Amino acid sequence: MHPPKRILLASHGTTGARAADAAALALCTPDAVLLHLTVVPDFWKGMMGDDWLNNASTRDVYARHVESELAREIREHQAVLRSEIGTRGVGYEAKVTLGKPAQCLIEYAAAMRPDLIVIGSPRPARAPGLRSRMQVEPLLRALRMPLLIVPHPDNA
Repeated sequence: MHPPKRILLASHGTTGARAADAAALALCTPDAVLLHLTVVPDFWKGMMGDDWLNNASTRDVYARHVESELAREIREHQAVLRSEIGTRGVGYEAKVTLGKPAQCLIEYAAAMRPDLIVIGSPRPARAPGLRSRMQVEPLLRALRMPLLIVPHPDNA
């Protein structure tokens, strides 16, 4: 098998996703392109907090705060990947989308036609964080290219 030239990395910067980042970067040859997809799960779209957000103005301020924090975290993660690619001659393209993670990955893979897709495995039940798990079954049915699922570091 030839080294992949177009590697699609679905990653969002968590501990498990960073393991997928490292695996994808290790597979990049100097003439490869890393296609980095960040999916913001659609449950964030309606994230408005609790009853303490009792008027439209307060809800709007809170929504802008959540959006700006997510955008900042995504930019920081992209910057880390760009710096790790450094001067190795690897191309980098980033896309951010909102939706169901599996469906967004399937659609982006169909459009970009990578040689390989790399994702992290679900975080262990005891690990803190949101449970916005990638649904693997739809991926296995729909993808027409190899899928590498990198184990979570806490499971290694």
